[in-house]
Amino acid sequence: MELNLNRKFTLLVLLLILFYLLNSPPFWKAMYPVYYEDLVNDATEQYQVDPNLVYAIIQIESNFKQERVSNKGATGLMQIMPDTAAWVIQQAQMPEEYIHRINDPKINIQIGSWYLAFLERKFHRNHYAVIASYNAGPGNVERWLRENTWDGTYQNLSEIPFGETRHYIQRVLYFYGKYQEVYQ
Repeated sequence: MELNLNRKFTLLVLLLILFYLLNSPPFWKAMYPVYYEDLVNDATEQYQVDPNLVYAIIQIESNFKQERVSNKGATGLMQIMPDTAAWVIQQAQMPEEYIHRINDPKINIQIGSWYLAFLERKFHRNHYAVIASYNAGPGNVERWLRENTWDGTYQNLSEIPFGETRHYIQRVLYFYGKYQEVYQ
């Protein structure tokens, strides 16, 4: 009987410790880390973009690995396509040599943050359309909206023709919510 009571007490203590750990900020910060914090804060402040959105996109795109290159040629933390990088560099009047350094975390985050700010203006701050555009390209999203393929709402994500983009939006929003929860 006493042994059974000791086991129950030990189990209760372990459950309390587990509960405490799961509700502690250090645990959640370890689960949802932020790297390159100064670079993200500088770029998002400069271009007026939510840093949690940038963290969520970096998490999904590269898992914070700056050397990541996709099979389609997207590169760096924010997985920027070379053509998109060249266009942003021209439009934002950034130094031309940035095109040769898009794997550099500072440059990659700066280009990606400027591009997100551009998409936010283009799609009138519709976060779903912005995230979809980051993945599928603004031309596709404009066409979906214009042709009423998709109405730009979360409720109708299933109307997006690209399964990858539907899934991408859901994943980015999940991580965006987690980063907001942990770091606000």
